[in-house]
Amino acid sequence: MSNPVQLRRAVASSFLGSVIEYYDFLLYATASAVVFSKVFFSNLDPLAATVASLGTFATGYLARPVGGVVFGHFGDRLGRKRMLVLTMVLMGVASFLIGVLPTYEQAGVLAPIALVLLRLVQGIAVGGEWGGAVLMSAEHATGRRGLWASFTNAGAPFGMVLSTGALSGTAAVLGNEAFLAWGWRVPFLISIVLLAIGLFVRTRVEETPVFSAAVKEAAKEKASRSPLMDVLRDHPRTLLLGVGVGLAAFVAQGTLTTFLIAYGVQAGFERQAVLNGLTLSSALAVLGILGWSALSDRVGRRPVVVTGALIMAVFAFALFPLVDSGSVVLLTVALVLGQSVVHPMMYGPLAALYTELFSTRSRYTGASLGYQLAGLGAGLAPVLFAQILAANAGGGTLVVSAVIAAACLLAVACTLALKETSRGDLADAATAPDAVTGATRAPSS
Repeated sequence: MSNPVQLRRAVASSFLGSVIEYYDFLLYATASAVVFSKVFFSNLDPLAATVASLGTFATGYLARPVGGVVFGHFGDRLGRKRMLVLTMVLMGVASFLIGVLPTYEQAGVLAPIALVLLRLVQGIAVGGEWGGAVLMSAEHATGRRGLWASFTNAGAPFGMVLSTGALSGTAAVLGNEAFLAWGWRVPFLISIVLLAIGLFVRTRVEETPVFSAAVKEAAKEKASRSPLMDVLRDHPRTLLLGVGVGLAAFVAQGTLTTFLIAYGVQAGFERQAVLNGLTLSSALAVLGILGWSALSDRVGRRPVVVTGALIMAVFAFALFPLVDSGSVVLLTVALVLGQSVVHPMMYGPLAALYTELFSTRSRYTGASLGYQLAGLGAGLAPVLFAQILAANAGGGTLVVSAVIAAACLLAVACTLALKETSRGDLADAATAPDAVTGATRAPSS
């Protein structure tokens, strides 16, 4: 039986932890689009510098599945809480160190190398954070699992609000010259303060009752030594379908945030106008994620995700014409519709859905791996789309829209191939329903 006080603490901890993690992770995303090409890749021409800067951004996403596997393994064996404290420390320290890195002019090629290494640490940390944070909320909840689990996902756009606000506010106060010279470092240095606040909240949350019950059950038999092998052996098709479900949401996320910042500036908008639209849409996305996730508790995960994916497939072809209009109002409308209304339909229910696909003793690993493999779409899409535009300046956006639509149709197919998961019971630590066939299977020992 879940303790209501612990549930509230778990949800607050998951939300705040996600806000802090994604503040750090997405602060880098925004900086990669507007700052790093000038600071760490100043030896390249502007287009090549932008591609290189977005490339370092993508390395964080490449590292996320590694973090999901590593922290998932120990989270399934030792507990969710311990891993969440460690991931938060890793992220906070890495972000602080980015804030004190020398520039290319000061250290030459060592500067971008150090930047990439710290970005890898960020990726590993956020890869381990998400699964544990979602499980802390979902496994403490006895009802409305979609809503409570989605607070972790809602932390991501709120972290974007803080990160873009910190960068744009610093730039507005200091001016462009001082901002590029040293002001961009301030938001990264603030990470150490957020880390202290996050650790204070997180240490007050107890281990989840579902995991504690699973530990007692495992003590009666031979415990699994490799949660990863359990996932790959017992749920390979479920894992692949889960990746397909989430991929479109992340491709859309990378497009609406990182890529559209660079594209909007190249289209002639002032950088601040693009960041203002992004900040507004990110703030509203928090409400969208919570609202659509709550609806998924009533009607199921599949109807909400499928509807969102179909709408996004169509919206992808309207997105760039709205931006190319040159109107700040239409740019803002495009961002708000895309990031605050349509994207949350695909993204919000994923927190509960991934949690429900796997049994307790491999849930941290399975949920993290599926989510983070899908998350590669957010890291790779901006790089791919930048290269498409560079190679095909005339009709590049049409190709980009077609790629987004294709990912959305893949999500529809994969979601329909999965059984509805919202009615299952996470407290059953010994068995888990197969998300493809609906049959109940016992995990291997």
